[in-house]
This record gives sequence, C-alpha cells and structure tokens, in this order.
Amino acid sequence: MSDKSKADRPANAQSNEHSFTLPTILSGPILRKCTGSEITLWLATSKPLEGQFALYLSGEDQSIYSIGLETGEYVQLGDRAWAYLLNITGDFPTDTPLEYDLITKEGNLTELVSDILYESENRVQFEIKSRADYVMHGSCRNPHYPSKDSLVAADNKVSNLAIEERPSMLMMSGDQIYADHVAGSMLDAIQQVIALLGLRDETFIDAPIASASELYQHESNFYERDKILPHYLDGGEGAIERHVWLKNWLTRKSPVFSSRESGNHLISLAEFVAMYLLVWSPTLWRFVDNTALEQNGFVHANKELAPKWQKLWHEEFPEIETFVVGLSNVRRLMAHIPTYMIFDDHDVTDDWNLTRGWEQAAYQHPFSNRIIGNALIGYWIFQGWGNTPSQFDNAFISSVRSVFDNNNTNQHDALISRLYKFEQWHYTIETTPKVIVLDTRTRRWRSESKLNKPSGLMDWEALSELQQSLLHEPAVIIVSPAPIFGVKFIEMLQRGMTILGQPLLIDAENWMAHPGSANTLLSIFTHSKTPTNFVILSGDVHYSFAYDIRLRFSKSSPNIYQITSSGIKNEFPDPLLKICDVLDRALYSPRSPLNLFTKRKNLKIYKRDPNFDGERRLINQSSIGEVYLDKTGKPTKIQITLAKGDVVTFPEVEKLQ
Repeated sequence: MSDKSKADRPANAQSNEHSFTLPTILSGPILRKCTGSEITLWLATSKPLEGQFALYLSGEDQSIYSIGLETGEYVQLGDRAWAYLLNITGDFPTDTPLEYDLITKEGNLTELVSDILYESENRVQFEIKSRADYVMHGSCRNPHYPSKDSLVAADNKVSNLAIEERPSMLMMSGDQIYADHVAGSMLDAIQQVIALLGLRDETFIDAPIASASELYQHESNFYERDKILPHYLDGGEGAIERHVWLKNWLTRKSPVFSSRESGNHLISLAEFVAMYLLVWSPTLWRFVDNTALEQNGFVHANKELAPKWQKLWHEEFPEIETFVVGLSNVRRLMAHIPTYMIFDDHDVTDDWNLTRGWEQAAYQHPFSNRIIGNALIGYWIFQGWGNTPSQFDNAFISSVRSVFDNNNTNQHDALISRLYKFEQWHYTIETTPKVIVLDTRTRRWRSESKLNKPSGLMDWEALSELQQSLLHEPAVIIVSPAPIFGVKFIEMLQRGMTILGQPLLIDAENWMAHPGSANTLLSIFTHSKTPTNFVILSGDVHYSFAYDIRLRFSKSSPNIYQITSSGIKNEFPDPLLKICDVLDRALYSPRSPLNLFTKRKNLKIYKRDPNFDGERRLINQSSIGEVYLDKTGKPTKIQITLAKGDVVTFPEVEKLQ
C-alpha cells in the first residue's frame, strides 16, 4: 500500500515459508452484545489465545471480574487464523464507566494493538447503557467508493466525547461488506491474505473450476468472474409473457448473480473470511503488496488484463489506499462502542432473495448455492455470532469448525443447509426503549402469482411475531435495513419496472412492493396496543432523510419516525437522485391526492427539511446517522455526520396536521 506500509512489510511476506511473526491480534477487538448480564467481545488472532480478560471500574487498578481467554469459543479459520468470541456472563454494572483489558504472555491489549486507545485512556473504556438514548447507525460501506469512510468521522466524534456522552450503541444495518462489488486491488489483497494465513481450500461441484485454489489461478480471476459464475435459463416471465414470440426471444441464459459489477464477486469461503479481516482492521494490510500485479505488467495466469481493467484498477487503487489509512480509527471505534449488525443484500450478493424466481435459480444450482452459503458462513462468524451468542450452542459451533477442519464437501453443504433453515437472524436488544432488529432477507413473503414479482420483505409469520413483540411497549426502535416508509416517487418507478417484468433491473424491493406484507405491516402501526413512539432506523438506499408519520383521521395517532442514514461509504447517482427528490416533493406532499393511490393512503408523511444548502430533502453524501431520544423514546435530535466531518440536522416539522 503506502510507502510506509511497504517498508514495514517483511521482505518474504509473499513467500511460502511465512517465517516472520504475525501480530497476535489480526482484527478487533470488537465490542458486541453488552448488557447487565453479558459482555461480548469478538476478535481474530494468528494463534490460540492464552491469558485473561479483565474488567475494571474506570480508573481502578483492581479488576472487578476476570476470566481466562481460553474459555472463549473459537473457530480456527486457517493455519494462522482463529476467530474468537468471548461471551462473558455475570452481574455487571450498567450506566457506569468501565474498562477492559486482554492480558496475554505477548503483552496486554495496548501492547498488542498500540493505537486502540483514545487520548487520556490507559485501558479501553466503555459503558453498558440501559437506555438507548443516543444511537449511531448506518449501512452500505463500499471500500473503493470515492468518498471518505464515515466510520472514521464517527470515531473522531467519539474521541472528543466524555464516556457518559458516547453512543449507547453503533447499529450497522446492512452491507457491511460488498461481496458482489470488489475492487481489483482488494481482491488481490484478499488472495494474498488467504496464502498468508493459510486459509482453507475448498472444492466445487458443477462449476467451471474444481477448487478455490484453481479459481485464484484462473485467467478470469480478476474482473471477469461473470464468465465463471453460474447462469440459468430465463424464460422472460412477466407482464409481457402473453406475447409468445417475444417470450421466446427473451429466453436466454441469465446470470444468477445479477450485480452489474460482479466481475470480482467473492466465491470461496476463504475469500469472504479475508474480506472481513481486511475491512475491519489495518493489521494485515502491512503484509499485502498491491503493486505486485502491476509490476508484473498486469499479467495473471499468463494472460494480461485487458486495458479497460487496468484503467479501472488504477481508478480504484487510490480509494483503497485511502480506505486503509482510516482502518485504525474504525477498529478503535468498534472496540469502544457496543456494535450490532444485520445483513442486507450486498453482504451476500445483489438481489439476494429478491424474487421467487431468483431463489429457484440460485438455490437449485450447486455452485451458486455454495457461494451464497459461503457468504452466510462468513456473516455468522464475523457478524451474526456476536449479536446473539446464546442462539448458537456447542453443536452449532462444532458444525462450523468441522467445515474449516476437514475440507469435506458433505459437511460444508450440510452447514449451508442448516443456515438456510435458520430463522433466528433477527434479534432484540433489551434496552429502553427496546431495539428490534429485523431480518428482511431470509423470511420473505414470496409471490404466488409470478416468479419475477418482488417478494415481501417479511412473511406473515415473521410479521405476526413482530407484532407480538410490540404489544404493550410504550416505545420501540425498529431496525429495518430497507426503509419502511421510503421515497414514494422512487417506489413508483420500481413498481413500473415490476409491471414491465424487470424487477431486478432497478432493485424493485421495498416494503410496499408486496401487498400482503405491506398491508400486514401497516396494520401493526394502527393497532391500539402497539407503542406510542416508533423510531425506525434504516439504510440500504445510499441517501439520508427523516420523515414524521401520522395516521389520517385519527386523534390518537402514534408518533412514527422514519430515519434513514446511508451509506457509510457510498452514495446514490446524484443527477438521478436530484430529479427523484424534486418530483417526489412535487407529486407526494402530505395533501397530494396521489397519496390516495398508494398503500399508505391512511398515513400522512411529513418530510423534514435538513439544514443543508439547497432545497433537497434527500442528502446524498456518505455519512453516519445519529439519533438522540428522550425518556419516552421520542427523538429530540436527528442528524447525520458527514464523512468529511460536517453535521446536517433534520429539524422537527413546525406543524403536523
């Protein structure tokens, strides 16, 4: 990467001997689920952990709790890589400044990770907050997108706050990685890390390549994986299917992985593992030489990359270098603030489970089934495990270990099958107000009429469970990766593409796209025993906005707030968003008669005007969201901190009628 990192890199970092010593901690520590009865810490290491976790009252020398690190659950990912989860149970002080340390024979945490502390700290400080009164949230972090990383801005903000003023949690609501849109230099780094750590090989069935190791040496390895990824026979089903001649013309081989940037799509389990390690920590970048391929004339597998790919490599490379510079800040932030995560599509692949037809094509093909399964295994290790550790017993963890220990195709496929049947990716954080995090990807309400109609984001059973969890709650925070109340004009465009039989072309998925899920969801908000204050935190769309929603014709409407912050490091095509913003304002004001033709006709939606230059309500800049709530769970301040450091607030609407 940079000249300094090249100088720090061992000369034989690319050799097979690996005679140099890797740092003990490769990624993390990341503070995960934290309550008065459990503290969860995730980290990746280059060797088995030995030593102690110690918990302190802030400023005290004597620990109030300690436990051996070897008691943590682990999965050995490769010859020189372990993922650890320390889920420590006990009776821990809440709303009290605490500190933690890892004490090993190689040194304590600050000796293992020299830049983990904020100024004036001697140990990592954190607080288990009983109230969710200040939440940071965001989604969509694409390493090579040409903007700054707003997690760095979040860390800079937290560094200037007293511990009691820090966020109660960091909620990452989807697309923590972009498995389907990977820069060439990032993929090169991923494959160097696979060799460096001795990550496991795997074999494939019904694929153009027999194994992961063969994939890495294939002439289509860089930028042309769409030639390797599976295809299916698309019958052109949709509104135009009545025209037989046109349907026959449309019958063609279509890619299962429909992302327009799938040329570097992650495939092997080792690639997913290495990707996570590289987006959360700067450590392994010191051992990566992203100049090697260029110095070799961009020749890979005895084939020179096409000029257009060389040009793209040069465009992406500076963005990856800038991204790496900020990773120390990202690691520090997640070590201090309890961090929760949920998947969206790009954590796996674009259009993941968008339609019933897509699912049939993807899961019936052994190769695409394996790729999606690898993404879910990676998600569990690096994200899902730390959200709800108690959901995963020893038998489950053993089934994951067996995949990495044995390179056995049957065990690998058995684990993937188990993950596909798993229905507990959603979870609740028992703060005040309660935080309910939705799985909008795996429990879909599938269309029964046409294969290519968008599925509902949650099925009837999942929505019924949601309603039960809301009963008698005075206030609640709902985390929905996609906005429940989105931009109506954009939803209208998505509906139009669905009518034309092309829902994948414009990602036609929103809560209102499926009648069953839309009507069931809207009935939840009108139920007399559901909360007074609903705060909905969302991402997905690559722009930010805030809406106040009230029931029409009701004197006792609940207060509903749709707060969307996206992306952490991504943005929407600006000219197109500007047009959508203007037309949405013009066509769908709270008094517009066009609202009567939408499923939300019984709701009034008031759009907050941000204190931002111009007339736009949709802020199209990389940012991290911030929501402050009072004791009743009502937002007192809604704002975003832009990646470049500026703050944009969304003041209250002056008069709601």
